[in-house]
Amino acid sequence: MKIAHIINPVIVSAASDLLIAQPITFASMGAARDAAAGELEVELLTAQFAEDRPLVPRDFIATADLDRSILDFGSFGKRRKLPLIADILDRLQAASQADYYIYTNVDIAVMPYFYRAVARLLQSGLDALVINRRTISTLHTSPEQLDLMYAELGESHPGRDCFVWRRQATPHFVCGHTCIGTGGIGRVLQLNLAATAQRFHEYGDLHLTFHLGDERRWTDPDQQDIAAFNWSELVAVVRTLRERGTMSNHPSVTGFLERRAADLA
Repeated sequence: MKIAHIINPVIVSAASDLLIAQPITFASMGAARDAAAGELEVELLTAQFAEDRPLVPRDFIATADLDRSILDFGSFGKRRKLPLIADILDRLQAASQADYYIYTNVDIAVMPYFYRAVARLLQSGLDALVINRRTISTLHTSPEQLDLMYAELGESHPGRDCFVWRRQATPHFVCGHTCIGTGGIGRVLQLNLAATAQRFHEYGDLHLTFHLGDERRWTDPDQQDIAAFNWSELVAVVRTLRERGTMSNHPSVTGFLERRAADLA
């Protein structure tokens, strides 16, 4: 089995929590790839804007630079150059022939056995997974402290930020202009995975990924216009999947559709 895992690295200011999180993510992915060596092949890739390319770790494969952002599709009070998830997935599809793909947010670190565990889940008959993270403390801030981070059990978190699917499914995804870095993106990917899979499952209690703390910057008042844009794109995704007749009847999907029926009409 061959797995390709893509993230979106970004150069940030000292005020951003990504300044601490990204090096930890990079190191954890490298450690997990090394732990899987000899059992399965793991490619680590990035999709980045040209200005962020210097941040790409040497042992990652940098795909073609991104050339669009949410700023090409609207005006927002706080200008954030957020990539479109469709563009990230296009870069992944063009760069890798792996059997299965993984996308995670760049602040999501993985356990050393992550890729081996994902392979076991896929070998059990599943072909698409959402793996929700665990939230650990912010006591440890360096990749040199990864062992201590691994040792924290943390707490389960409902946010969707790790996605696994078959390569062949990617061309059938409907993502519109949804961007990463704000609300709604996890739901867009979940709906697409469920719509294109034969056997889909969402895990909320596995100790496979983790995040430092639980800041939710996308809920800040100055970012609500971006969140509203993503929600409108999510509504369009739901309508398209319904028109295609591919909307999944998985409980996590139908429950969401029932709860938000008025908003999604």
